[in-house]
Amino acid sequence: MIHMGDAIGIGPHPREVMDLLLNQPAAVLLLGNHDELFAFDQLRTPPEWISAGELEHHQWTHAQLPNEWRERVAKWPLTHEVTIGFRTIRLQHYAINDEGFGPISRDNLAHELDASFRPTTDIVFFGHHHLRADVQGLARYINPGALGTNPCQGARYAVIDELTDGTVDVSLHSAPYDAKPVRQALLERGVPEAAFILETFLKS
Repeated sequence: MIHMGDAIGIGPHPREVMDLLLNQPAAVLLLGNHDELFAFDQLRTPPEWISAGELEHHQWTHAQLPNEWRERVAKWPLTHEVTIGFRTIRLQHYAINDEGFGPISRDNLAHELDASFRPTTDIVFFGHHHLRADVQGLARYINPGALGTNPCQGARYAVIDELTDGTVDVSLHSAPYDAKPVRQALLERGVPEAAFILETFLKS
């Protein structure tokens, strides 16, 4: 199991989710931009891009997590590469440049992804942008879609299979889930920006 970042943020159960992930010994956990905020205590000097409401939300989230977990999350890698059959595969939260994570290609255009990712593998898996994508450029770019938002589309993920001839099959899946308890917990726990999260990420 490979989680491509942003395990921290948005949901009403940050400690419970992180506890589950940190106790999956076979899982590869990659660093996302939300995870960076926690791991490196970046809210001490908040980034310029963060709004007042988002800052309050992340402060609440970080307060739910044991401080000693920062060191563990800081060790999560930015990228993970594997070879399956005859294909090389790179997984990362998003494209990385000298400033950190690069700007999102909203339309997942092949030439924009090529310029951002500068691929060195046959396939690149990414997240960050919540929309599902499968685009062929200099590499094949695959975004399985967000796992924990947009419940009408389910929890989205990808499965990579090596076929008998050494080629690779990538299939995209979606598991239905009931978001009602999540919506309720956002309100009951007083999560900052709950109304925005409900409207943007958790519509039925």
